[in-house]
Amino acid sequence: MNYRVIDKERYYRSGVFRHFTEDCKCSVSMTARIDVTDLAEHSGRTGTKFYINFLYLLTKVLNSRDDYKMGYLWQTEELICYDSINPIQYVFHEDTETCTPVYTVYSEDYEEFYRNAVNDVENAKKTREYGLDMMNHPNWFDASYISWLSYDSLNVELPDGYLHFAPIINWGKYREENGKLMMPVSVRLNHAVADGFLVANVYRLLEKEMAVFCGS
Repeated sequence: MNYRVIDKERYYRSGVFRHFTEDCKCSVSMTARIDVTDLAEHSGRTGTKFYINFLYLLTKVLNSRDDYKMGYLWQTEELICYDSINPIQYVFHEDTETCTPVYTVYSEDYEEFYRNAVNDVENAKKTREYGLDMMNHPNWFDASYISWLSYDSLNVELPDGYLHFAPIINWGKYREENGKLMMPVSVRLNHAVADGFLVANVYRLLEKEMAVFCGS
C-alpha cells in the first residue's frame, strides 16, 4: 500500500474540501441504470462470469482518476491519495443468509484479476465468518452486488462527521427494458472529495470501458 500526502492548501478542491469537512459534512450519492447488453453477451460468449467482468471494469474505472482514490488519516489529519484501490466484494451464504467480505487485489491485467477474484470467492465460500478487517485494508472500497432485486434507488448512510472517502458502489440485477439489459448502479462518495460531476463521471467511464472491453 503506497500513497502520497496531498497539500490541502494547494488541493484543487481546497475550498470545497474545507466546507464539506468543517461546515457541512456529508456525502453525495446517485443511482442510475446503465446498458450492460454487450457485457452480458460478451460474458456468455466467452464463458466468463458477468459479475467478475463488471467488478474488473468498475475497479479499473475507480483507479483511473485520483479523485476516486482519496483517503483521510484522522490520526494526523492528512489528506492522501492512494496509488491504487482494491475492491471488497462479498459472498452470500444461502444456508446462514449472511455475507463474507472478500478482499481481492486489483490488477490492471484482466486475466490475472479474473483468476484471483474467482479464487478469492471460492475460498470465502468455505467460511461463515464475517471477517471484515478495515484496519489492515485502508485502500479498499466497498463493491456490493445486490443480486435479488433490480432496484430504482439506494442510499448508504454513514455517521455525521465521519470522513470516509473510499467509494461505496452497489449494483443490482439487470432487467430487459426496450430490448436492452439495464442494470442499476449506485455510487456514493464523500462530498469533500467529490461532487455531482465526479459521481456522474463514474457512469460515463464505465460505459466507455465496457465498450472497449467488449470491442464495440
